[in-house]
Amino acid sequence: MTTPTSTPSTPSTRTIELNGGLSVTVEEYGENTEGTGVLMLHGGAGPRTVAGISSALSEHVYVVTPTHPGFDGTPRPERFDTVADLAVAYLDLLDTLDLKGVMVVGNSIGGWIAAEMALRDNHGRIGALTLLNAVGIHAHMKENRVVDPRTLAPAEMSRLSFANARFRPDFASFSDAQRATAVANQKTLAVYGGEGFTYDPKLRGRLHRVTVPVLVVWGEEDGIAPLKYGRGYADSFPNGHFAPIPDAGHFPQIEQMGRTLGAIGDFVGTIVKPGASD
Repeated sequence: MTTPTSTPSTPSTRTIELNGGLSVTVEEYGENTEGTGVLMLHGGAGPRTVAGISSALSEHVYVVTPTHPGFDGTPRPERFDTVADLAVAYLDLLDTLDLKGVMVVGNSIGGWIAAEMALRDNHGRIGALTLLNAVGIHAHMKENRVVDPRTLAPAEMSRLSFANARFRPDFASFSDAQRATAVANQKTLAVYGGEGFTYDPKLRGRLHRVTVPVLVVWGEEDGIAPLKYGRGYADSFPNGHFAPIPDAGHFPQIEQMGRTLGAIGDFVGTIVKPGASD
């Protein structure tokens, strides 16, 4: 990370038309003045789970955070129904914004999308990946596999996702509108996840073709995707690096934002841009 040049910014929201008639709603933090930035990809809990880290990173760099089509009431074309579709759409987004050397940061299914993007980046837009408790690969050992959230009640899902109880959502306090949004988001997630839901059985075998540096950040107390799964993910990349985060679960960017930002800063300063000042 470079030395901050501004305070965290308030995001602006706009809808961008991409190839094939797809509309994507994005929040932009800061301004695209240098032709580079961070693409932040949320997981199944929606864009609010990455709002804090997007704002924090905007002290250093332009950040764009799309809402996956179908989440939070945004439209999703019927034909647009796989993680690969999202990966291609976000590469089109980078083309539209004319960004290069981009770090793609993804949490949970957002990390899966990031990996798929790197495999398809024939325009050379991506400079590095950071995966935050990502899903997408199939674990070799049963005990290391991702828990299927479709089998869990919301309260159990919350308990397994957060190490600290104070970060767990209080579903009893949700309004009817909030509950409806959460249910709709999970239905959209199921569409994108497909048959495997949390993985593509062939993805791990393809990741040797990702040549950009990859940081895999992992909340050590994740009850959804275990620590060994995260280490296996990092080992699947030829230039993969692993940073465990103590006292955090599936959302290290929420429970331990400082440590997560520190891991990203170290990665940039030592691997992506050696010698860059903090």
